[in-house]
Amino acid sequence: MHFTEQFDVVVVGAGHAGCEAAMAAARMGLKTALYTLNVDLIAQMSCNPAIGGIAKGHLVREVDALGGIMGEITDAVGIQFRLLNTSRGPAVWSPRAQCDKQAYRLKMREVLESQRNLQIKQAEVANLIVEDDQTCHPEQSEGSPAPRKAVGIKLRDGRTVGSQAVIITTGTFLNGLIHCGEQQYPAGRSGEPNAVLLGESLKKLGLRGCRLKTGTPPRLDGRSIDWSRFAVQPGDADPTPFSFRTKRVAHHDSQVPCYIAWTSAETHRIIRENVHRSPMYSGQIQSIGPRYCPSIEDKIVKFPDKEIHQLYLEPEGLNTHEIYVNGMSTSLPVEVQLEILKSIPGLESAEMLRPGYAIEYDSIDPTELQRTLETKKFANLFLAGQINGTSGYEEAACQGLMAGINAALQVKAQPPLILDRTEAYTAILIDDLISKGTNEPYRMFTSRAEFRLHLRVDNADRRLTPHGRRVGLISDAAWQDFQAKQERLGKMKQLLEKTKLSAAMLGDQLTGNDWSSALGQSYAQLLKRPEITIEQLVPVLRELDPLFFEREESVENLPESATVLSSEIRNELKSVETEIKYEGYLLQQQRGMERMKKSEQRSIPGWFDYHSVSGLSREVQEKLSHVQPRTLAQASRIPGVTPAAVSLVNVYIEIQARRRQQAAAI
Repeated sequence: MHFTEQFDVVVVGAGHAGCEAAMAAARMGLKTALYTLNVDLIAQMSCNPAIGGIAKGHLVREVDALGGIMGEITDAVGIQFRLLNTSRGPAVWSPRAQCDKQAYRLKMREVLESQRNLQIKQAEVANLIVEDDQTCHPEQSEGSPAPRKAVGIKLRDGRTVGSQAVIITTGTFLNGLIHCGEQQYPAGRSGEPNAVLLGESLKKLGLRGCRLKTGTPPRLDGRSIDWSRFAVQPGDADPTPFSFRTKRVAHHDSQVPCYIAWTSAETHRIIRENVHRSPMYSGQIQSIGPRYCPSIEDKIVKFPDKEIHQLYLEPEGLNTHEIYVNGMSTSLPVEVQLEILKSIPGLESAEMLRPGYAIEYDSIDPTELQRTLETKKFANLFLAGQINGTSGYEEAACQGLMAGINAALQVKAQPPLILDRTEAYTAILIDDLISKGTNEPYRMFTSRAEFRLHLRVDNADRRLTPHGRRVGLISDAAWQDFQAKQERLGKMKQLLEKTKLSAAMLGDQLTGNDWSSALGQSYAQLLKRPEITIEQLVPVLRELDPLFFEREESVENLPESATVLSSEIRNELKSVETEIKYEGYLLQQQRGMERMKKSEQRSIPGWFDYHSVSGLSREVQEKLSHVQPRTLAQASRIPGVTPAAVSLVNVYIEIQARRRQQAAAI
């Protein structure tokens, strides 16, 4: 077939998944094209202009550790940074940043446009071009039809673009339909056209789909708000960056506050009296929305005894008065939204710039995917982001990065990068999607991890940067910095384990505890006490290892004995402290991870026939045939598949393998 243009990798959609996918493929040396409906809205933050949060911050750190760009962009344009959950254990600490919405997409576009091998194209993709795949696939089931492969895309204007791999990251644009009260109209986002042609094209290819729903709250004019009525929520005094390569965030000294508001009894009355006009309750919307990001009407209906609900007023940027009302996602009619706002103390005179709305869109059943995010039915076709049934910028970004990496590796004829559940939340997200599917927008939580103390934000680089280096996404300079950091942490840990508290060290340096009872113990032993923190040991550590602290020379007016640390040094010390303080738990989890890895090594051949396993119910046979798990461990995570069923499959793998060998010998 003759193509108008030819690329190694084509990415469709320039949201958070598409940007990561395109950058990864281009950085790995492949000629890459990124197609979007509007180049001015690349990386648009269509909902809250915030990155990170509980578990989501873990995903951003993992994207960064692998060589992605979301963390660095956030550090450059973030206007408020907070490290969440610090009152709890380090497994659930997670960074969050409020961003300048306009600056985020401008910075992302700047980075994309400066990337070698990457071209940005404005056009509507109307169709996927596929053909029969003549390649021999050793795991193809006997008697099954020859697989097909994606070879390019067709644009609405008739041009055709050839590609060795196609990555689709269309977000909420596939047959998007917006609802605001009784009104509904087709759109991908408010004010933007949806993608009908591509959505219908994917349906015709036979990819199983589902219809999902998400929503957004109204935006207000900050000049019409009585800010004195709300509690102030400032950022951290010394912000923790998202990127391991960022030493100091751009707006370190110019962060803006957010504010906390509360609903009133009048708010609840208005919603209860008008809930029948919400498309979710009138029957106008039948799709399933995100359970863990409910609309304000959902909160009132499902929690009738709760007298107030918390809302957050968050700025959308430094050069705009637009305010995002976090916690008030709604699809009620505009006039009802105005009534609700005026019932909230402090918002009585607030001017609404944009109403909230709900949006329905098509997604693809993620059980159609392999662990590489390539579709099972079509070779060279990868899907990433909300099209796979996820919600959130961060969930999209990590999928985009993995799809971009694996598409590039496939074009290069190199082995794929498949992360294990024991080494990344990114792997947990992908494994959950392809094993279980989803009937609601999937959101990441730390509770989804079996070994979350091991999957912390502080050690994401140690877990994943070697992978990023192997595939070519970590530069020489970044790799040297990574190695130097690991060496520093190792030396500091050894120092704490070998140095014992002596009488000479007591005095002015160590305060706040009765240290005399700990004489003769190592500092590592001291840190295992719950009341001792590594910050208390800083005065002594400065003398024992001055090289570790020499990076603070650039910090102005820092007294010699100060315990105030830069975020970089403080975070490194906390990482060492965590490894020491939770050593027993980490060893226990390490043993559990080794057991899980062993079960992951027991693979299920592609030719295995579940319907021939006597003893398996028809329901289990259908589920296993539908998902086609790669290992016994993955099979065990499919809902409804019991340990007994997994054991039967294990036995029959041996039986069927012997039969195949005997047949081959004949």
